[in-house]
This record gives sequence, structure tokens and C-alpha cells, in this order.
Amino acid sequence: MAETLEPKQRSMPARILLSGFGLLLVCVAAMWLIEIADTFLLSDRLQRNGIGPRRSSGLDGVLWAPLLHADFGHLASNTIPFLVLGWLTMLRGMRFWLIVTATTLIGGGGLVWLLAGGSNHIGASGLVFGYFGALLGAALKSRKPATLAPALVAMFLYGTMLAGIVPQGDISWEGHLFGMIIGFLTGYRLVDRPAPRFEGADDPHDFQYPWELDEPWRTGEE
Repeated sequence: MAETLEPKQRSMPARILLSGFGLLLVCVAAMWLIEIADTFLLSDRLQRNGIGPRRSSGLDGVLWAPLLHADFGHLASNTIPFLVLGWLTMLRGMRFWLIVTATTLIGGGGLVWLLAGGSNHIGASGLVFGYFGALLGAALKSRKPATLAPALVAMFLYGTMLAGIVPQGDISWEGHLFGMIIGFLTGYRLVDRPAPRFEGADDPHDFQYPWELDEPWRTGEE
């Protein structure tokens, strides 16, 4: 007699790791592992590879800066906001989060390299401010409950961090400011972008690319 096999159910830890929030956890884990290695094995040499304004040797820091931190206190202060605001941004979809992350990383970091003062800018706070700005930009453009609610939560939890865009000597306020500006413009531009149409499909929602899905790793049946 033939047997009917039930689909294998993933464990709860596996479901979390394969979700969008799991990707944020992986990013945070990478930041902590890098800081541990830099502090205990490399005598803080890695943190010198941040964004060096207007220096050719500091341009590649645009890519590395979010992974590098001055110390564990600096990293700890960025960890929870990165997770919370990153997750709120993911509520708009994985594609939205990926574009906001990429434009903030390249655009915001590029403006820091071009216009900021100081000699070395590091930390994930530029991305944190990018997510914050994207939520505000999406809410301002759309003004629908699905965009207003995450923005209101972000303002309630982290509205005081707007003080971080005010010029001050001990932090990379330029990274905060430029990250927020780029995030805001990206969120404003993307929020009402229509779904792509596919040739031969009766309904434009008949098919979605993986990056159009909230959880592109879970496209099959559970």
C-alpha cells in the first residue's frame, strides 16, 4: 500500500533563521563576531577601515563601516535599533528592505565620504537612521494604516534619536543625517510603486520574483 508522506515541518529556530528577521539576526551576529575578533585578536585594527572622507584609501569603507564599531558599547547601542527598525522596514516587504539597505549603504556612505569631516566613520547607525527615514518617507507619501503604523511605532520608540543628526563632535552625525535623508527619499519613492506585470499573466500578481516576497526563502508549501 502506498504511503502518504506529510511535508517535513521546520523547527521553530529554523523558521526564524529562514525568515526576514532571521536575516537581521545574521547581520547582527556578524557585527558581534567581527567586534569580538577585532577586540581580542586584532588589537582594534579592523575599525581603522571605516569611511575616510575624500581619501581614496577610505572609499571602500562605505561597504565595511556598518560592520565596524569603536567598542562593545557602541555596538550594543546600535544592535536593538537595527533589529527593531530593520524589522519594521521589512513589513513593507523584503524587496523594500533590500533597496533601502543598499541605497542607504551606498548613497549615505558615499555622501559621508564626499562631504563629512573627521578621519574615520564607522558603525551601523547610518543604516539605522536609513530605516527610520524610510519609514517616515513611506508614511508621508502613502498615509495608509500599513505605512503609518510602523512609522508611529518608530517615532514612539526612537524619536529621540533625531538629536543624532545635530552637529556634534563625538559621533558621526553626518552618517546619521545622510543615512536618514537617503532612507527617507528611498521610502518615499518606493512605497506606491506598482507591482511588476508579467507577459502572458492574466493577473499581475500571478507570479512574484523571490525578492518581491516578504520571506523569499519560504516559497514552497510548509
